[in-house]
Amino acid sequence: MVFAWQGFGWTAQLFSSNSTLDILVIVLYFLLVLGIALRAILSCSRGTVEDFFLAGRNLVWWQIGAFLFASNIGTGHFMGLAGKGASSGIAVGAFEWNAALILCALGWVFAPVYVKSGVVTLPRYLRKRFGGYRIQFLLAILYLLIYIFSKISVEICTGAVFMRLVLGLDVYLATVVLLSVTGIYSITGGFAAVVYTDILHAGFVVLGSVLLMGYAFNEIGGYQELESRYPEAKPALTWEGNWTAPMECFVPRVDAFHIFRDPVTGDIPWPGVVFGLSTISLYCWCADQTFVQGCLAGKNLSHVKGGCVMCGFLKLLPMFSIVMPGMISRVLYTDKVACVVPSECEKYCGIQASCSPIAYPLLVGQLLPSGVRGLVVAALWASLMSSLTAVFSSASAVFTMDIYPQIRPGATEKELMITGRFFVIVLLAISIAWVPALQVAHREQLFEYMHTVLSYLTPPVAATFLLAIFCKRVTEQGAFWGLASGLVIGSCRMLSEFAYGPWSCSMNRKCPRIICGVHYLYFAMILFTISLITVLGISMFTVPIPDKHLHRLCWSLRNSQEERVDLDEDTEDTAADTSEFQPQEEEGCLWKAWDVFCGLELLPSPKLAPEVVLMAETEQDDMPEGTVHSDASEGTEESAVPEKQRLWSRALSLCGLLLVLLTVLCHIYFH
Repeated sequence: MVFAWQGFGWTAQLFSSNSTLDILVIVLYFLLVLGIALRAILSCSRGTVEDFFLAGRNLVWWQIGAFLFASNIGTGHFMGLAGKGASSGIAVGAFEWNAALILCALGWVFAPVYVKSGVVTLPRYLRKRFGGYRIQFLLAILYLLIYIFSKISVEICTGAVFMRLVLGLDVYLATVVLLSVTGIYSITGGFAAVVYTDILHAGFVVLGSVLLMGYAFNEIGGYQELESRYPEAKPALTWEGNWTAPMECFVPRVDAFHIFRDPVTGDIPWPGVVFGLSTISLYCWCADQTFVQGCLAGKNLSHVKGGCVMCGFLKLLPMFSIVMPGMISRVLYTDKVACVVPSECEKYCGIQASCSPIAYPLLVGQLLPSGVRGLVVAALWASLMSSLTAVFSSASAVFTMDIYPQIRPGATEKELMITGRFFVIVLLAISIAWVPALQVAHREQLFEYMHTVLSYLTPPVAATFLLAIFCKRVTEQGAFWGLASGLVIGSCRMLSEFAYGPWSCSMNRKCPRIICGVHYLYFAMILFTISLITVLGISMFTVPIPDKHLHRLCWSLRNSQEERVDLDEDTEDTAADTSEFQPQEEEGCLWKAWDVFCGLELLPSPKLAPEVVLMAETEQDDMPEGTVHSDASEGTEESAVPEKQRLWSRALSLCGLLLVLLTVLCHIYFH
């Protein structure tokens, strides 16, 4: 997955000379995080499931935008983007720019349906949309597997690497310290604490990465110098004994400064960037509980759109603040970052394949002055904590709302609250248990590992949600078997490829072409198409779902005012009202204080998914511009929308259009 630990002695020495100022900056940052988390814990209501998992559905646009950005940018992104940039060039930056386009789809297309459905989790949305429990359970299990085996494992591994580089800590000690900080406020403060700290994390991530970008470009002499020197960044040693490295292993690509590359010989082919990558991004931003949870917590749809636009503009930065600094690192430290001789690579980074993943930490350690280095390290830890807490919160919500009610159908509100917190503890334990496996596992291209896992497992999910939103004719049978068959195909490809071990440029891997010869982005396109055809084909041979069950659950009926009859209303599993609690024995003061601190005190009138309230708050966002239906008297003349609301709606649409145009222009310029 990433590189082994034994080879980091030299890099640890880079940071052993940290000044008191660096340490002070890091300590102050952690204290600031804990202070903000404590304030959120004490000031925000966490007495209901909705409050705990969705922060009371009261987030404004800048909070949503900061959460979306900070939750997506982790240490795996920093090391993966910079490492791939060092070895391949700027094409990997298209992964970030593609997200800016998909975020507009999230804000204007998917989020309105999700919010109006009144759900807390996306598996619950599919249950409302199709009925039955099996598709909800299948998606919930898939989410948990992806979180544990991809997101948590990668973030824990890279985070522990950085902590070892900076402090020279033992791997277990570093992991326990990191998880303790993130776990405390995730368990006690819920989603509100996650969002409040992510605002700080997002600010530090942007500031730290931009500062490093400035120092890196200043050191190399600007973008034109990077263009002229990168093609010559070849390691001095390319042979050992009778073995000589192939030229493609150490000579920079001739298309390094182009995003769209040859569809056959390109390492990131342009059809894959345009279509395959869009499939993965569609899942990540529009069908992944981690990010959609932030939109579900929005005060109204206008704030959700504003948050998506804000995050979209921030996603334009990593190309310049992470990818290009990775390329600069190769130019400045060619023999280390671009090493190709196995013994040299093992000396520099602990593995015999490639040391490109250390491109970013190498810049931090050798280029930045005292104080600034501490700030950038704090930013890297901020990215790690924000991504972990978001995953912990979403995984906890999925287990608590989609799996546990089937184990305990009569679960009370307080029981669900305790279950959500306990599951975070379980995830923390699993994360720590991963460490021994991660110490012996390594991959040359970390960023590609993360996206190959997603390309094998997520296209069926993206296809299912896309059809659930836009095609009323899709039925539960079609959606379930399309999703299940797609997952089986993707899992077979993933397990088969991983069985042959990680690919290395300097080592031949005897993997059949039918398995490893199809680029993972092409495979995502193929699997997405197969899933679409399967879902539609099976649905055509089944009885369609009547419209009375689909009001506000699909695009064509998103503004419907008619009452919806839930397909699963006879088996609806909601938590029992806490007012039905039987009188309990008097608790001690310490126990009461603990309940208050964790937000477990009994509160009246709990609410899980207040669809009626949500409709009242959001229905105006999708009305024709300039009018809304008056609530005072049905059938009377439509009243005018306040001028301020019209201006805000137009400003949002203009910003969204500007984001799309700017992203397209960036693609054209770096084509």
